[in-house]
Amino acid sequence: MNFFVDKDGFYGEFGGSFIPEMLSNNVRKLQKEYKNIIKSCSFQNSYREILKNFVGRPSPLFFCKKYSAKYKAKIFLKREDLNHTGSHKINNTVGQAILANKLGKKKIIAETGAGQHGVATATVCALMDLECLIFMGEKDMHRQSSNVIRMKSLGARVIPVISGEKTLKDAVNEAIRYWINNPESYYLIGSTVGPHPYPQMVADFQSIISEEIKNQLKKIEGFYKPNYVIACIGGGSNAAGSFYHFLNDRSVNLIAVEAAGLGVKTNKTAASIFCGTKGVLHGSMTLLLQDKDGQVLPAHSISPGLDYPGIGPMHSNLFVKKRVNFIHATDKEALDSGCELARLEGIIPALESAHALVALKKVVFKESDVIVITLSGRGDKDIDVYDKFYSKLNY
Repeated sequence: MNFFVDKDGFYGEFGGSFIPEMLSNNVRKLQKEYKNIIKSCSFQNSYREILKNFVGRPSPLFFCKKYSAKYKAKIFLKREDLNHTGSHKINNTVGQAILANKLGKKKIIAETGAGQHGVATATVCALMDLECLIFMGEKDMHRQSSNVIRMKSLGARVIPVISGEKTLKDAVNEAIRYWINNPESYYLIGSTVGPHPYPQMVADFQSIISEEIKNQLKKIEGFYKPNYVIACIGGGSNAAGSFYHFLNDRSVNLIAVEAAGLGVKTNKTAASIFCGTKGVLHGSMTLLLQDKDGQVLPAHSISPGLDYPGIGPMHSNLFVKKRVNFIHATDKEALDSGCELARLEGIIPALESAHALVALKKVVFKESDVIVITLSGRGDKDIDVYDKFYSKLNY
């Protein structure tokens, strides 16, 4: 069974390229040249050198002693939070920025929700002397104000988006509109969403995560296959990277945790797998939150990075083919798990990553199981949210 993209840009029945005519030249050029460019020695040398000496890879695979004792399994965290800029997002922005340079593009546009992709994009643009425009929902700018400051400090122009729900979906909409009117720019998408080849590109660049997990586990445990790999999922970039090199090995159980918001039975959720239906969102066929007329519904999550009404086509296919077990976590469950990790192991996770930790309370593991959870980002940006909910509790 094939879990990867085919020559036409589809993952089974999902994917493809559903775009306005004004973008066809840009997207077709990417489709034509992307694979040849990233396979070249010059690209790979630049990419690996920057990941090593600028980003700080490989990120550690950390054994959680107290966490493991509590949940009676052997639990490791893949510490993407320790990357430069504080999340996994920079793995992708480095790759796409090099690609944009080789395509002769000097103006980069991007969207961001939690701000981590925006910060990572602004960072590589400063490094590579590229003009940078970041679209961010006004609501998210207030929720993630520290990341807005970081983006501006790095020289990026942050453009508030005041349409719709003023969150990630709306930022993507505005970025695409800008791209249509400014085709000389390069759109640096942050997740495994959008028209082909973007979902494939982002998954390829994030696959460094599972590549390292295999190598690190081999050194630590003497074998390269964990029993479980767990990741949170919105659009799906960190999950794609965490699962990538294990997809064809069914002895490795893969778990993706969606943001349920206030619950999957409410209208305040971002659980596209559990509450969504098939349709087109931002250039690809996928599963998304929509009404009976095909209008995209608002998504809700306490995590701005998971506050998106769809999921990448790769993950829609993995769900339909039952390769990945999808579960969901509410805002409250994520906050509880994030605070628990902080108190037990001295690590404050991003609220996005905290959703992945909830799987430990919902799945029954054996004591012999080796579990790897990708900690996609650090919680500095969310500290006010943690404080608001828990400062008065003796947690």
